[in-house]
Amino acid sequence: MWQAFMHGRERAHHERDNNRLVRPLDWGLSFISDHVNGADPRRVLRDYAAEALAHSEQFYALPEISDWQLQGDQLTWTSALETPAPENNLARARYFPVDEKKARSPRAAVVVLPQWNAQPESHVEACRIFNFIGMSALRLTLPYHDERRPPDLQRADYLVSTNIGRTIQSMRQAVLDTRAAVRWLKQRGYERIGILGTSVGSCIAFLAFAHEPDIDAGTFNHVSGYVADVAWRGLSTKHLRAGFADQITLDELRQYWAPISPVPFISRVAQMGPRPLRFIAARYDLTFPIDLTHDTIAAARKHKLPLDVVWLRCGHYTMASLPWKAIDAWKIATFMRKNLR
Repeated sequence: MWQAFMHGRERAHHERDNNRLVRPLDWGLSFISDHVNGADPRRVLRDYAAEALAHSEQFYALPEISDWQLQGDQLTWTSALETPAPENNLARARYFPVDEKKARSPRAAVVVLPQWNAQPESHVEACRIFNFIGMSALRLTLPYHDERRPPDLQRADYLVSTNIGRTIQSMRQAVLDTRAAVRWLKQRGYERIGILGTSVGSCIAFLAFAHEPDIDAGTFNHVSGYVADVAWRGLSTKHLRAGFADQITLDELRQYWAPISPVPFISRVAQMGPRPLRFIAARYDLTFPIDLTHDTIAAARKHKLPLDVVWLRCGHYTMASLPWKAIDAWKIATFMRKNLR
């Protein structure tokens, strides 16, 4: 009965947004390569993904950044990847420094990555909770969101879409922007850094966690191992599945998007040494199907990651409603307070 109730609420939340567009499949090779010359798109994507997986330390390598600008609480810098949208090429974050009288020792900060199509105030409350417990926070604006969104878009459609190559570029850009946020905090003198990601932000946060040794602890709201599986089966991405139609298979998509998915990098996290993680999952999640969550947890435990798992009796959307968001906030804050010391 509770499952039926929660699933009903999840579908009702999903149906409130009626501006999702079904866009046709686009290979998007120009977003990942300058020299495709009429090559078979499947081969290009397959080879590109294999190279990115084999050399992910290069794929996610962050170049030097020299144009940080902090005005008030707004931090900007030139994103490491240049995209066709000029607005998107200026990375943005909102800085929540803790009152020095309340600051913990050692100095700690958390990089916060919101969900797909998050509004500007999303996760601001979480940042203020971190301040309350003595930590600073830096809330990242994801690619194609808020001021980074081109004027012709109503939603942040370009972050994850039926354009295969652009999705790879966008997610890679998000990871590089996250690593840049960590670097800026380190330059500000923060000694311990955590990361919090929600939904697609959880995926981005895990990819950054797998490539950024200066992240000391991670909390991941909603858990799934492959971006392709979520796009193919999730409630929130039904419009993507409709756009893919029968022009591509799930196995193909999983292969092409493997470099922007968490599971292929779990072994890398294990090799980087023990750093605590907390997965927070919703038992009635229709956006990140629950079997995918179980598979990801099993993979993390197989590699003996220092993993803590919290299950909430809600869904993907309803985790943002009371009482679940209060429980979620408590689980996040207590984990960070314990592990960023």
